[in-house]
Formats: sequence, structure tokens, C-alpha cells
Amino acid sequence: MVDVQNMNDDRQVPLHKVGVRNVSHPITVLDRDHRTQQSVAELDLYASLPHSYKGTHMSRFIEVFQRHADDIRMPRFLHMLDEVRHYLDSERAFGVLRFPYFMEKHAPVSGQASFLRYNCAFSGISSDEQREFFVTVGVPVTTLCPCSREISDRGAHNQRGICTVTVEVKDFFWMEDLIELVEGHASAGLYTLLKRVDEKYVTEHAYDHPVFVEDLVRSVTLALEEHFSFPWFSVEATNQESIHNHDAYAYVERGRPPLERPCNSIV
Repeated sequence: MVDVQNMNDDRQVPLHKVGVRNVSHPITVLDRDHRTQQSVAELDLYASLPHSYKGTHMSRFIEVFQRHADDIRMPRFLHMLDEVRHYLDSERAFGVLRFPYFMEKHAPVSGQASFLRYNCAFSGISSDEQREFFVTVGVPVTTLCPCSREISDRGAHNQRGICTVTVEVKDFFWMEDLIELVEGHASAGLYTLLKRVDEKYVTEHAYDHPVFVEDLVRSVTLALEEHFSFPWFSVEATNQESIHNHDAYAYVERGRPPLERPCNSIV
């Protein structure tokens, strides 16, 4: 059969990324407490395309990914990108894998167990010059406004926010450890199931631990530097304000800037 993709293109325009986006597929990821966890991912997978090729072979992206979907551990993600690059005879391969991850949490007083969802992502690049891999975790939290508590005679406004951490990975770590670190620096964590005694505890705990988005980002940054050795990382916090019709936001990054910026979006 005629291979149209391999036909010559004379427009002299090489393409930085060509591939597939928003591919839904079941995956298996590592779980600190239960060994593995099943999830459903949205995949973006790309390769660079020389100017002389008319197109790429889209089916090959799916073929490679399906060989890795049952064991998409952190190191194997880069192996998958290496395989994409060589299979498509490309200089560079890129990938982003977004997926929900669930942790079992116990209510602080009653001990009732329930699962909480965290939006996570793997992303990376493979070439002869660079191999970079990133993990992103989005951690939903409660934050209570220090200013509101200081100036109000009764109570203080709080809101649900999300703290997103993206790290460049060299050594293995558990995503659960990163999630728990972030939750420990918020006013309070979130829970799917709370009884009245738990709600009282969480409300009072948040009141006793007020944080701005600025506080949250700074505290998480210092904790990451103390407990991990990531070559580069970023921390961002967004509060869905409860008394304003806008969000509050803060961002910081530390370490050596990566050659290829990771995709922070996990929406």
C-alpha cells in the first residue's frame, strides 16, 4: 500500500511536535499502600517531524503506549518516549499523561475512611541531548484567610483551593509523600466523608492555622527543599475565594530551569 506519510514535503518547515492528543486509556500506576492502582488517563504523545516528511504515523503512538500502559511507572515513562522516538525515526519525543489518583483518608476524629481524588500527571521529553521527566500533583486543600481572622469579631472566611506541585524527577519517590507534605502546610486538608465531630475539628483546625496563598506556596517550597532533592520544581496555589468573585493565586519555581518546560495543566 502507498505510504503517504513518508512522501517528501518540499516546504522546508520542520515540525516541533506532531502526534495524538486526549487519548483515553486505562492505566496501572504504583500505589504506596496497595502496590498498584487502576486509573483512566488522558494521553498526549508527540514526536518531532523533519521538514522532508509529509506526515507521521499516528497509529504508532498508540501501539507504543499500549505496550506500556499496564506498567507506567516513573522510569518507564521515559523508556516509552525513547521507543516512540526510535519507532518514528524522530529526534525528539514528548508525552503528557493526566490521570486521577485516589488516596484513602481517615476522618481526623471518627476515623471514617473514604477516598479523595487528586489530579496528577506525568510528562517528559526524550532526545539524544536531554531526558527529562516530571511529575505533577494537584492537591485540594482548605485555606483560611489570616486577614479576615484578624479583623473579624466572629469567625473568618475560608475557601477551597488547590496547590499544584510539579517536580523534575531523578530519583524515585512516592506521590503520596508529596501530597501529604502539601496538605500539612494548608489550613486543613479535605475529606470526602466527615461526621459532625470531624467537621468541628477541621473547622477549628483551619481557624488555628490561617494561610494566604503566599504562605502556602512559601511553606511548601521550603518543605520540598528540606525533604527532597529535585533538580527543579514549581509550586502554585489557587484559592477559589468565598467572598470575592475571583481567585487568589501565587507561584514560585526553584532549581535549574529545565530545557523543556513541563505541561503544568492537569485539568
